[in-house]
Amino acid sequence: MTHTFTLAHISDLHLTPLLGFGPHHWNVKRSLGFINWARSRRFVHRLEVADRLATDMWQQGADHVAVTGDIANLGLPDEFGAALGWLKTVGPPDKVTAIPGNHDIYTRRMSGPACTEIWREYIASDTWGASFLGAEPQQFPFVRRVGPLALIGLNSAFPTRPFVAAGRIGPEQLEDLRDCLIRLKSEKLTRVVLIHHPPLPGQTAPRRALEDAEQVSGVLATCGAELVLHGHNHRDSLVWLPSNDESIPVVGVASGSAARTHGLEPLGRYNLFRFSAAGIEMHVRGLGGAAGGVVDIARFALHPDAQPLFV
Repeated sequence: MTHTFTLAHISDLHLTPLLGFGPHHWNVKRSLGFINWARSRRFVHRLEVADRLATDMWQQGADHVAVTGDIANLGLPDEFGAALGWLKTVGPPDKVTAIPGNHDIYTRRMSGPACTEIWREYIASDTWGASFLGAEPQQFPFVRRVGPLALIGLNSAFPTRPFVAAGRIGPEQLEDLRDCLIRLKSEKLTRVVLIHHPPLPGQTAPRRALEDAEQVSGVLATCGAELVLHGHNHRDSLVWLPSNDESIPVVGVASGSAARTHGLEPLGRYNLFRFSAAGIEMHVRGLGGAAGGVVDIARFALHPDAQPLFV
């Protein structure tokens, strides 16, 4: 790698307004989700915060932005259109990559196309990735080549019952992920895996966890990756996964739209990763206060000897 490439990572925006819904959209899960949104989340997640952080990413020299899901709130059709509008304000599809979260694929009660179709230009392989994957691949995992990186997008979201926000990769994606990681290593690209749910066992409560985390972490450990990025927990985290090659940094990011703290969840943040011949440098940037600007919260070289940033 002869120059520095900078990837920004933001997640869990929950920023779209609840628009265009009628009686045919409602079920128990959406009703409970609406109550939660009306009572608290609508005061936490603010579009202006997400916009401020997105502007700061480019000012900090980002070459590409990864969005790891939960752009919407209740998976309503008009939310998907509003979310697409926001993605376009961040940048064009060759500069922005997204994957879905559990709030984007919220319930089986749907009318109209899913987010994976409406956001397809941001949520599918690029020309290089489509050629790499071969004829008629599944939508997930997808592969995009951005600079020296290969972004591997997974879908961990599926409709769940009320009070459950679990995820699942499933055997087909898992097998394709294994193949992608092995083949991309031979391409000498830096492999960055994007997933919404934390991919390792024990990273969150069972009703919010990835159901096949043991299998996913096993594939990562066997096949290797240079970086894994996720959201879902609305908190920052750094865990090192031992692998057959070098240990893999698994990095979670807090919500990128939080205008106020919520329990243990901090104000809005995003992460910057600067890739160079010297390794990966990680910057955590976010609101310095409820009315403050965007500031550096932490900056350090990302290597196994570093202490976890957040416990």
